[in-house]
Amino acid sequence: MFKSILFASGLALASSGALAINGPSWIDGLYNTGEGFAAGEVDTHYTFERIQGTATGTSGHGVVSSGTGFPFTSAALPKNVWVANDETSQWLAPTAAAGTTYDRTSEGLYKWSLSFDLTGMNVDTATFTARWLADNDGYISLNGNTIATGASYLSWMDFSADSGFVAGINTLDFYVTNFAGKSGNPTGLRVEFLSSYAVGPTPVVSVPEPTTSAMILAGLFVVGAVARRRMS
Repeated sequence: MFKSILFASGLALASSGALAINGPSWIDGLYNTGEGFAAGEVDTHYTFERIQGTATGTSGHGVVSSGTGFPFTSAALPKNVWVANDETSQWLAPTAAAGTTYDRTSEGLYKWSLSFDLTGMNVDTATFTARWLADNDGYISLNGNTIATGASYLSWMDFSADSGFVAGINTLDFYVTNFAGKSGNPTGLRVEFLSSYAVGPTPVVSVPEPTTSAMILAGLFVVGAVARRRMS
């Protein structure tokens, strides 16, 4: 009888929902460029759109660069090259030939986009920090609102957001300008997320039914009575 009451009391406590907690988590969908893909593969996390210019992308996306040859190395301009790929992130280019020259006579403008889902999360708590590289320049928008301007392929530029998120699908757009150049004029994008945070909605604590409350009190009474008998 004693064990039965304890077991039932435990079930009642568990079913009351009083201990339900939704903890913080990394924002799902914030992928670094090239994450999960090998060199030469299409990175399907990021879409590629030509606004103006001669680069057309690969099946609506970009390709993970190999990290070798131009524009990663240059005998003529050894310091004017892309920051090297590493295990954290890799450059994306419109095609597998990252060193291809685009926009010979007029500048190009390209949009790379990444979407992530905040369904079920409290958007007021959402935040992230990141950094990016682009050839040659650009700006970033979150859900249509600019959050950062300026970019380089020689050194990282930081960006972040702690507002402007929406429930459901959110979109980061990376607008990359490729200056006109007759030769040695590639374009590309690289993004690394350094941190992110979001929590679920405040849990609803249900009020136990009267019978459940009575069972909890009965169980606690029995536990107390047994404890007193053992002490006497």
